[in-house]
Amino acid sequence: MMNDMTHKPRVTIIVLGGTITMVPQASGGISPSISGDELVAAVPQLESVANLTVVTPFLVPGASLTFAQMDTVTELIRDAGNTGDDGVVVVQGTDTIDETAFLIDLAGVAAAGNLAVVVTGAMRGAAAPGADGHANLLAAVTVAAAPQARGKGTLVVLNDEVHAACFVQKMDTGLPSAFVSPGVGPVGSVTEGQFRLRMLPHVPANSALRLINAAPVGMVATGLGDDGRLIDQMLDAGYEGAVIAAMGAGHVPVQIVSKLEKLSGLMPVVLSTRVPGGVVFTQSYGFPGSEIDLLRRGLIPSGILPPHKARLLLACLLGNTKSRDDIELQFRAFA
Repeated sequence: MMNDMTHKPRVTIIVLGGTITMVPQASGGISPSISGDELVAAVPQLESVANLTVVTPFLVPGASLTFAQMDTVTELIRDAGNTGDDGVVVVQGTDTIDETAFLIDLAGVAAAGNLAVVVTGAMRGAAAPGADGHANLLAAVTVAAAPQARGKGTLVVLNDEVHAACFVQKMDTGLPSAFVSPGVGPVGSVTEGQFRLRMLPHVPANSALRLINAAPVGMVATGLGDDGRLIDQMLDAGYEGAVIAAMGAGHVPVQIVSKLEKLSGLMPVVLSTRVPGGVVFTQSYGFPGSEIDLLRRGLIPSGILPPHKARLLLACLLGNTKSRDDIELQFRAFA
């Protein structure tokens, strides 16, 4: 590892809050309390990895992040790239890491070849036994400082594993190993203090969407015996698009098929699946309520995108005034 400060990579750390910044409160439970500077100061090993700039625009739980706040984050990332940084690490709550990392990809700020963008957090609070925040932060900065991470889209780093934003999902509510990429696996790891890239991540093409313009999109999960009454409320609720979290490979109860067809005539409706791994099928099943039936009725398949990421993509596309043809084209990239 180089000790000369002039030869070390430059990395900006953007701290947004989350469990990694939380400590016990007198009122009970843990809450965001640790600033970015305090967090970085607690991990002295970071100094040997990169020259650091720390920014703390706000401290909020991951579940409370907004499109507007993430638009601010993407602007901070752009600024870091424009001023010659080699990498950026976004530190936040794990509730929405798989969503925010995907949004950063959609904004196009992670695709440039001269910048690495990494998102990390922690599953255990800073004061908890076995707290994982410091190790995750060190691993994230290690990846952000590595030349092979540049231009690879947004990477998510926890538990010494490196995942592509497009695939990663939170699959456990408490384990340090909560983040996985179903059906794909991590694209790399951090081992012996080095980022080891095992395969090239998937990066959305032609994405440069303004997050602050995101339109309201509803998400409805369906299951056995569902009568579709929530679908009936979508238009009256002011949504401009909808995502259906279907069963299996993209199947819904027959009794809601006509409701979905009616809705798809009024707004874009994306067909996704509540199953964590695999794609939405397009040409296998032909019964009423199957994927072939629903696509014929105007629904748009989400491909590999799970419902919550399909919602983000549709919201950003609608908010950036993309036509239905453009929307279908963008989703086809994830087939």
